[in-house]
This record gives sequence, structure tokens and C-alpha cells, in this order.
Amino acid sequence: MKKFRVLVLMHHYMVPPDDIAGQNPKTAIWRTEYDVLRTLRKLRHDVLPLAVHDDLGVIRDAVDSFRPHIAFNLLEAFHEIGSFDQNVVSYLELLRLPYTGCNPRGLFLARDKALSKNLLHYHRIRVPDFMLVRRGRKARMVKRLSFPLIVKSLTQEASIGISQASVVEDEQRLVERVQFIHDSIGTDAIVEEYVDGRELYCGVIGNHRLEPLPVWEMFWENLPERRYRIATERVKWSPKYQEKVGIMTGAAEISEELEAKVQHIARRVYRILELSGYARIDFRLDREGRLYVLEANPNPQIADGEDFARSADVAGISYPQLLQRILTTGLRWDPARRG
Repeated sequence: MKKFRVLVLMHHYMVPPDDIAGQNPKTAIWRTEYDVLRTLRKLRHDVLPLAVHDDLGVIRDAVDSFRPHIAFNLLEAFHEIGSFDQNVVSYLELLRLPYTGCNPRGLFLARDKALSKNLLHYHRIRVPDFMLVRRGRKARMVKRLSFPLIVKSLTQEASIGISQASVVEDEQRLVERVQFIHDSIGTDAIVEEYVDGRELYCGVIGNHRLEPLPVWEMFWENLPERRYRIATERVKWSPKYQEKVGIMTGAAEISEELEAKVQHIARRVYRILELSGYARIDFRLDREGRLYVLEANPNPQIADGEDFARSADVAGISYPQLLQRILTTGLRWDPARRG
């Protein structure tokens, strides 16, 4: 296997310490960064971690001095602005430096939940009915929607701003929750019909030749009554809450026919939104067996033992093999030819 010089881009506050004595990497905020650095080094690549905050010059300096073959991109924002992540990738393209993960166009299309839903609807992929409420505007119910509705940030990821209060059942609560998104999150709000059902995920790796991973599912074992089955911030990021309400993830308990259908739709979504590298497509399966695409997530969490890596493992792809696959996929992406 060819060895590469790999520049690993990460947030300045996510750089793992040189000495982790007394710390548990599995619970540290730099868990993903640690797993990626450690595994790339085990694969015998020459690895340089680079902290990035608000200056692209550090990337240029590292490119000039280290002369990397590829950048392993773990950035989810630039200067703490999530929508700026696409600009960092654009800068890598201008430097003619290959990179892992999604291209700028795919990041842009997937991040805007309203735009991506419109594109998917145009291509006859079922998505929840929705409306967009810009900052400074008051939410007004429209006839094509019906309660309950779920209110989210238009552009934020990782369930930021999502709680049980995000699901609203009357117009007053709708107005209040939209105002909360505007004021507290600082973005436009997307309001969509709440689809009651099972939460499914499908990972995909590739540029033009796509490999869908086994379908994954989120399970709630002890969720209290009158609680909605949604992936809130606490559901995603609080181990104590996960244990309390019995939240687990694992291979979806669905038929082979349904799994093939989910994977087929995931590939279609990936192509429509012009994604590359690797991504996770989120679904809802309602009580009538209808599949709804909720959103696409480029560059999902890839820590060892997290859902994307576990799903790959079920497909026979070990964690080192997964990172090597991501590297190879990045090296094959040609922005000038778009893959």
C-alpha cells in the first residue's frame, strides 16, 4: 500500500494532546481527531495535524513546508461559522490539493435544507412538506401543512437547536419556536411536517461509483410517553440521557427488499445533491411503510465505534480500511472534471 503525506485539518480546540495519560479518548471532545490521527499513523502514512481557526494562511504554509499528497478534512466550520466550511474546501481546490470528504457544491446544496428538499422533490423523492421562515419574518401557518410540525435551523447540523419543544402542535407554539431559532441559533427556520415512524440512516462512500453501507437505525427503548422520537441535541450528545431513555443504534431490522430500496434512494440523493467522498442520508419510515428523506449529511462523524464506522464494519470494512477508502476516494476526486 502506497504511503502518503497527509495533512489533517481540525478545529484548533480539537487537537489531541501529545500525552493523553489520565484522559479517556472515547469521551474526549477530540475523539474523532485522535482516532483518525492514530489510525493513519498505524497505516504508516506520514501525518501532520493542523489546527485551523480563522486564518487560511496556516494551510498554505503547511502545504508549502509539508508538501502533502492530500488533506484529511475534519473541519465543520471556519471561524466558527458552519456555512464557511465549503469555502475552506474551495481554497484547497485552488491550491490544487486533494482532500477527503465532500466538495464545495455538495456541501452548499446539502446544508440548505429547503433547497435540498426542493431538489429532491423535483426528482420525485419523497420529503416532508415544509415551509421556510426567514429571519425577521413571523411564522404563519399555510394550508398545505398540518400539525404536528417540527421546527429546525435551516443550515445548522448535529441537531443544534433541536429539542422536544421543536415539535409544535398549534400556531402559537409554532410562532414561538420559529422565533427561538431566529434569536438563539441566528439562522432562518425550516418548518416541516413531523413524520412519526422509524429513524433510518444509510452511509454512502464514493464519487461517481457509489457504495452504500448497511442501513442503520436508532432505537428508543425507554422513551417516556408523550415524547417524540426525534434525534435531539441530548439524544445525540448526552451519554447519560442516552442511557436513561435507552437510546441505541444498530443494523436496521428491516427486510432485504426494504434495505435495497433505502440504499437505492440514498444513492439517488447522493447524486442529485452532487455529493462526493462520503455522506450519511437520514430517513423516516412511517407507519404506512413510506420512506421520507429528511436530509443528507456530508462528512458525518467518523470516530471509531460511531455509527458510520460500525455500519462499514458490518459491510466487512474495518476502521483502518474505512479511512484508507476515504483517502483513496479523495485522491480520485478531480474538481476540474468533477470526479
